[in-house]
Amino acid sequence: MNADPSTGLAEFLGETFGSPVRVTGLEFLSAGARRRNVAFTAEVQGQGARPLVATIVPPAVEIMTVEAEAAVRELARANGVPVPEVVAVCADPARIGEPFLVSERIDGETVPRKVLRLIAASGNAETVARQWGAAMGALHAIDPALAPEALPAAGADPAAEQLAEAEKGVRTLLADRPVFAMALRWLERRLPTAPARTALLHTDLRNGNIVVAPEGLTAVLDWEGAQRNGDPMRDVAWPALRMWRFRNDDKEFGGFADRDTFVRGYEEAGGSFDLDRFRWWKVMGTLAWGVGLAGQAAAHLDGTVRDIVMAASGRRVSEIEWDLLMQIRPDAKA
Repeated sequence: MNADPSTGLAEFLGETFGSPVRVTGLEFLSAGARRRNVAFTAEVQGQGARPLVATIVPPAVEIMTVEAEAAVRELARANGVPVPEVVAVCADPARIGEPFLVSERIDGETVPRKVLRLIAASGNAETVARQWGAAMGALHAIDPALAPEALPAAGADPAAEQLAEAEKGVRTLLADRPVFAMALRWLERRLPTAPARTALLHTDLRNGNIVVAPEGLTAVLDWEGAQRNGDPMRDVAWPALRMWRFRNDDKEFGGFADRDTFVRGYEEAGGSFDLDRFRWWKVMGTLAWGVGLAGQAAAHLDGTVRDIVMAASGRRVSEIEWDLLMQIRPDAKA
């Protein structure tokens, strides 16, 4: 990406809006772990000022094209999911150095700790939880056949595919960790059948990818992992994992919401909650996160896999082991 993308953004948006544009107030945001988000104001001649955000996607981290991401976001927005409007898409890296899409800027907090502080100050936890569930329910109510063909699709049996991938990861990276072996056996014994109805998934709709303001949830962000024909309970279970609670472990969803409130919003918006499938995907998501931690360590450090996991990611992998034990123990609550 160019050090200062102002000129490229102004030229491209000028062509998009049909009037000269001046870019002001450029600010590189902290949001986005892999992609770059840049807030700015586009002063459009004859049309006024528009607060916008450019999401810049380096090819090395691209999961889907910016055109496909823009299409799925607009599909979700048209069906009642609160998504910032996409106003421009540019796949040409010559403009600012990398492909990007430009969206309207939504006020509110996205950083999880700030979200939790805002919710505590505003006293709107129940409202946000219900709106969060409703956003997911509205997404899952969309016919996945309407999604862009470029969007990745789950296979005929999403749970079996995820389990096979998890087994491969554990065998490669965590073969000497008994808890992961136990969790795999638990998942194998309870493997659900293919879902009767598949859905369009976000796959990462957790605290950290929502925008929250005093009035409630205002937007869902980061759609690069969206998927067609997935199991809806995979989406529901992911934001309930302990790592997204930020030490507020008594609040299952995001550290501020209880399950009943989230599910009530989800079902009111057309979702259908399945407790057994939810629990299975929750264990699967936890195990997959542990495999991911081990993989990150192996990719960035030298040494044997065992040394890497124990020395670099040992603490966090052990935390995942604790989570797995708590989830699969015989007296565990679903």
